[in-house]
Amino acid sequence: MIDKTAPAWLDRDLVSGTKPPSPPRKAIYRLSIYLRCLQKLRDNRVDMVSSAALAKAAGVKSTQLRKDLAYFGQLGTRGLGYNVEALRKMIGDVLGQNRLQPVILVGVGNLGSALLRYGGFRKEGFEITAAFDLLPKAAGQFTVPLLPMGGLADYILKNNVKMAILTVPAINAQSVCNELVAHGIQAILNFSPTVLETPENVVVNSVDLAVELENLSYFIR
Repeated sequence: MIDKTAPAWLDRDLVSGTKPPSPPRKAIYRLSIYLRCLQKLRDNRVDMVSSAALAKAAGVKSTQLRKDLAYFGQLGTRGLGYNVEALRKMIGDVLGQNRLQPVILVGVGNLGSALLRYGGFRKEGFEITAAFDLLPKAAGQFTVPLLPMGGLADYILKNNVKMAILTVPAINAQSVCNELVAHGIQAILNFSPTVLETPENVVVNSVDLAVELENLSYFIR
């Protein structure tokens, strides 16, 4: 039986017996931008949006937007555009944002502490459910449990966690990454200023604040 709550491309896949091409990583990144634009349109009570208008809001070409969305089936109506709420829900399903995804954070220094205090993750469909540190001295300061590294493997297994935020010093990042991957983590948001080596099935997005500032400095010379 075909799951009627699944995206349209999944129905097509099951009927035809062929697997549609996987969207590239950059297309998935752009889906997040489209989703935020659609949320603003919904908040402004806009029901329909053209590909040109949505592309302009997202800062991409309309041909690029249509190509990105085509990976998931025929979603728009010629002459009318896209239903804002339907497209928002579809992208939310694809990105897993229509249900709370558990995330753990490893490394409760200054940056890690700031991220634990940030309240915006839950609104976007993510919940930091626990934090881990070698010396968890700040227990009680946060709304999530702060646990020793020795409990990492057991927690990941019991809570079926697949995502982690890494905010440890660069010298420890690879060894901690190896431990996360060994225990089942499949996606890592890395704030440590180093390049992590992982298996092909593990996705790493790295945020190097110094590099971002260097890039910005080019435009103010």
